[in-house]
Amino acid sequence: MTNPDSIREIRINPIVPTESVLVATARNMRPRKSEDPAPRDTRKHVETCPFCKGNEDKTPPTIMTYPDESDWEIRIVENLYPVLGDDNRDDGLIFGLQQAIDGYGRHEVIIDHHQHGIAIHEMEQSHLKNLFSIYQERIKQLYQADDRLKFILAFKNFGPAAGASIPHTHSQIIAMPVVPENLYNEVQCSREYFKKQHRCIFCSLIDEALTYEATIYDRESGEVRRKISVGQYVVERGERFIAIKPFASRFEWEIHILPLSHQADFLKTSEEDLDDLARVLKRTMTRLDTVIGGAQYNYFLHSIPRADEFSDCESSFHWHLEICPRTSIPTGFELGSGLFVNTISPEDAAEQLRAVNLEQ
Repeated sequence: MTNPDSIREIRINPIVPTESVLVATARNMRPRKSEDPAPRDTRKHVETCPFCKGNEDKTPPTIMTYPDESDWEIRIVENLYPVLGDDNRDDGLIFGLQQAIDGYGRHEVIIDHHQHGIAIHEMEQSHLKNLFSIYQERIKQLYQADDRLKFILAFKNFGPAAGASIPHTHSQIIAMPVVPENLYNEVQCSREYFKKQHRCIFCSLIDEALTYEATIYDRESGEVRRKISVGQYVVERGERFIAIKPFASRFEWEIHILPLSHQADFLKTSEEDLDDLARVLKRTMTRLDTVIGGAQYNYFLHSIPRADEFSDCESSFHWHLEICPRTSIPTGFELGSGLFVNTISPEDAAEQLRAVNLEQ
């Protein structure tokens, strides 16, 4: 029997309206295969791990270290198995309807911390600030080195279900000569919204999260059908950044972190901004770890691309960090339809995350 309080509705992504999410909370009661929490190897050092300090000769050459090479806390190396590389710079191929662009670019690994098994929420705020500063510096260097690069993605995979093949904490940077479709759609749709409303849609969503409330009543019975409260989707707020549970969340515990003031380009983010970003990220990941315990996840940075066609999007696009915990395996329906199914209402998920006491 269906729970009368359950939700079954298709929600439209306000940023990219062609993307939809089916929120079906009754589905959470069915038997299903969930992703088990990733086994945590909490050791500080592992002799056989190529990313642990002292094993630098087991990785490709070092590109950058922080604070120095002899006693590093963060280290960047070339990826041993890159998805893109700069060893071949052909113009690409066209044969009939089939087209191929040469897989030119860069693929690098950022060893986030010298401690093997430390989690993001366990890192010091100052260290996380330095990590995002390293992202920023390396992305700048790559853009400056090659004007053919259109977009550079910084991302992190944690756990086998999220694509991590090495347990030592690390993230990656991939520089590519094309703008991927999901980012292209975000930038294009936000530009169209700006043309009509003369305002950044991300800024509008932040304002709604902080100020908007509404009650929807049933026309016949007069009963409350839905109530939206101020701050209902806010998970964490700092002085300069905010963590929001998307109304149309693709993943059950998905969270987006955005600058409170309008910023299109992550590379222009100040040191003070990065410090508050580190604080909001650390507290957000602590909330996630407390509620769902050892989740496997991906996070990734979406900043304005360097493609010429988006040179007019400084006012319309808003950079952000998307955190996507992997608590379920996609089904044939999701893969076949492109419609994500979320079995936990974003409102309930946000409430559970906010309820975590971080002051203990």
